[in-house]
Amino acid sequence: MNIVQQLVAEFQLKEFQVVNTMKLIDEGNTIPFIARYRKEQTGELSDIVLRDLSDRLNYLRNLEGRKEEVIRLIDQQEKLTPELEEKVNKASTIQEVEDIYRPFRPKRRTRATIAKEKGLEPLANLIYGQTLTTDEIQVRAADYINDEKEVQTLEDALNGAMDIIAETVSDNADYRKQIRSITYKEGVIISKATDAEVASVYDMYYDFREAVKTIADHRVLAINRGEKEEYLKVKLDINEEAIISYLKRKIISNKAVSNSYIENAIQDAYKRLISPSIEREIRVILTEKAEEKAIRVFGENLKKLLLQPPVKDKVVMGFDPAYRTGCKIAIVDGTGKLLDTTTIYPTAPQNDVIGSKNKLKELIENYNVDIIAIGNGTASRESELIIAEMIKELKKPVYYMIVSEAGASVYSASEVAAKEYPNINVSLRGAISIARRLQDPLAELVKIEPKHVGVGQYQHDVNQKRLDEALTGVVEDCVNSVGVDLNTASPSLLQYVSGITKTVAENIVRFREEEGIFTNRQQLKKVKRLGPSAFVQCAGFLRITDGDTPLDNTSVHPESYAAAEALLNIVSFPLKKLDNKTLNELKEKLNSINVETMAEALKIGLPTLKDIIKELKKPGRDPREEMPKPLFRTDVLKLEDLKVDMVLNGTVRNVIDFGAFIDIGIKNDGLVHISELSDRFIKNPMDVVSIGDIVNVKVIGIDFKKGRVSLSMKGIQQNN
Repeated sequence: MNIVQQLVAEFQLKEFQVVNTMKLIDEGNTIPFIARYRKEQTGELSDIVLRDLSDRLNYLRNLEGRKEEVIRLIDQQEKLTPELEEKVNKASTIQEVEDIYRPFRPKRRTRATIAKEKGLEPLANLIYGQTLTTDEIQVRAADYINDEKEVQTLEDALNGAMDIIAETVSDNADYRKQIRSITYKEGVIISKATDAEVASVYDMYYDFREAVKTIADHRVLAINRGEKEEYLKVKLDINEEAIISYLKRKIISNKAVSNSYIENAIQDAYKRLISPSIEREIRVILTEKAEEKAIRVFGENLKKLLLQPPVKDKVVMGFDPAYRTGCKIAIVDGTGKLLDTTTIYPTAPQNDVIGSKNKLKELIENYNVDIIAIGNGTASRESELIIAEMIKELKKPVYYMIVSEAGASVYSASEVAAKEYPNINVSLRGAISIARRLQDPLAELVKIEPKHVGVGQYQHDVNQKRLDEALTGVVEDCVNSVGVDLNTASPSLLQYVSGITKTVAENIVRFREEEGIFTNRQQLKKVKRLGPSAFVQCAGFLRITDGDTPLDNTSVHPESYAAAEALLNIVSFPLKKLDNKTLNELKEKLNSINVETMAEALKIGLPTLKDIIKELKKPGRDPREEMPKPLFRTDVLKLEDLKVDMVLNGTVRNVIDFGAFIDIGIKNDGLVHISELSDRFIKNPMDVVSIGDIVNVKVIGIDFKKGRVSLSMKGIQQNN
């Protein structure tokens, strides 16, 4: 296999793009760095394409490695033929390679291997050769009766021979490939209740059937979980007779001497050996496909969540609701610095609403609080009602927002939190996290393992290693696309910067503490364990405000500083004037140049020049500022306030395969089913909405008993 040509064809790229990307990856460059600073080499491939290409490259290399290993193992058995070697080399998947290797793989003792030990393989070959009639087979079989080998009867000899034939049929790679294909195209997944009288969240699958080729990914994961929790029994249904007929057509070549022995062996091969194996493989295929979809959805949701716009320069009160142990309160200033903490008891069993309100009012007045961030966990509904009432009693305008507290408890007990707030009680750290994740979701949420952020679907059921890898990649892309303030970033944030390890991130913070703030990017070279390669990888993503050069506050890489300064000289704009006050003047100058001619004059690539110009036009730009702003509230809705056809605005909290959950200001988020997201047909809810979007929705159904609200966006005018 020519891996380069394979990738060119699959990704519809030019050969130079694939060759250069492979080289860059092999040299140890990170995906964010390649995507941002090596656009000329890759032909401006996005980070998404680069990650997909990297994953596929890894698979193809593993495939080639497995082919070489299988060829070597078969050769060691002195069974390798030119035809077999060619077949292995032509295989396009690891599954195909394993199918070919199956007959040669060392086996545990099977019925067939036991029969071979009894000397029955020649008899099996005679039957499989299809040159003898039934009567002739029985005559020849008598020669294999041998008490010493425990072949005491004619039936023993024939049964052993059929076991060998069954395994031979089962090990045939071509038959398996075709049966797997038929099963995938025509098979049906069936699930039944283990006990129909027991109610569970899986009741829709108590008598369920759907074609393998069309079953939705989220239903596969739901069925898997129901089976694991022993609420469901699951099987795969297929037309057995059609497959057995296929095998007979392929195997029985001489109908004139066709015999029941070979037909029985074929049936046994399918029912005992092939069918269970293929069913397991199909279930694995469905699960892996569903897991990849779930991981991709989680990743896309996580990206939108991390790139939510920061709420800058606002004093925020973090409110972590609870019952018996009290609601934890933390106040942070506009930079995220902790100002105060306390605990109040407005909820059951204490129900000290008046005392709690008075305490909150005192804190709001003392610290001039602007926004209250309420965690959405236990007692959130009751807390929201109290906050909404209190806001009406205040003299100054204060708003609140419900914030996901997913992972807050994980953070509270983490080593990161202990280092940040060693003298703060673990229970209060969650309130700090809730406040700070409203101020800067990216900077705060990177302190938590991505899988605990809570914007996925069935995230605990998927391959955890693959999930961690994918989500780490998403966080890396987000952190590097935004950029990191070198003088304020935490180690948790720094370690996601291209080229920076956890140890180097801690060394950067230690350098700040010992040497003072960074005034230029070149000082990074003095940080322990940050070598030349790491510097090249990370420098462009680290920002320094008010440093020695304004370029350090942009994503212009130090390797392009000379080109950037030459450009500014050509347009007669001194570098020292580069700040937000002079942007309009600089924009006019830069808009007047011919970029193609300028790129040639500066001897740099056109993509790099365009990026330099973009950065010079808006130094210190934060791409998150272009995202929809958070929706703040001052009052609360009760479920009883809702009526069908009522139109409300809300915030998209989660997007899954079958729709989107919208925060409309009641306790539980409302669901917009995929069929209600748009007037046109859509396959993917993410084609219409993303986490953080502010949308208008209409109430189309209310289940007061279950506290559920069904919403629709059909025919509703949106704001954007």
